[in-house]
Amino acid sequence: MNSLPTWTLEPAALKDLEPISALKDQVMRADLERLGRWDPDRSRQRVRDAFSTRYTSVLLVEGAFAGSVTVRPDERGGRHLELFYLAPHLQGRGLGTAVLRHLLAEADAAGEPVRLVVLQGSAAQRLYERHSFTVVHEDPIDVFMLREPAPKAPTGTPTSSPGSAA
Repeated sequence: MNSLPTWTLEPAALKDLEPISALKDQVMRADLERLGRWDPDRSRQRVRDAFSTRYTSVLLVEGAFAGSVTVRPDERGGRHLELFYLAPHLQGRGLGTAVLRHLLAEADAAGEPVRLVVLQGSAAQRLYERHSFTVVHEDPIDVFMLREPAPKAPTGTPTSSPGSAA
C-alpha cells in the first residue's frame, strides 16, 4: 500500500511564481487544448493575476516543491480556492485529497463556504464532488462549484436524559 508522503504547506514567495506557472502549464495544458483554450501567455498571466504571497501556499513533499494552492477571501463571503496544482508524479496517491481535506477543515472551523472553478471535463471535478462541492453554474469552458461548511458537532451534549438522576 502506498503511504502518503510527508507534506507541508508553506507561504509562497515571489520566487515561487515561475515554478507554479510552469506546473500549471504542465498539468492543465491537455484540458485547455481539448477546450481550444491553450495559450501559454494567457495561462501564465492568469497565474500572475491570481498569485499572492498573502494567500498562495506552496506544497512541499519531503521538502521539495510539489504543488500550490491559493485560498483567498471570496467577495461573496467565504473562501475562493484557486491555483491548486499537484505535480503529475504525485497525483492519484491521495495527496491532493489530504491537502483538500486540510483546507476544508480550516474553512469548516471558520464556518465559511468554499468556492472554486474547474474546467469542463476536468478530472478534478470528481475530486471536488467527493468532498461535497456542488455545481452552481456552468458555461462552455468552466464549472463553478460551491461547498457549504460542514455542520459543527454539538458541544456540551448532556450525558443523561431529561428527568433522570444525574
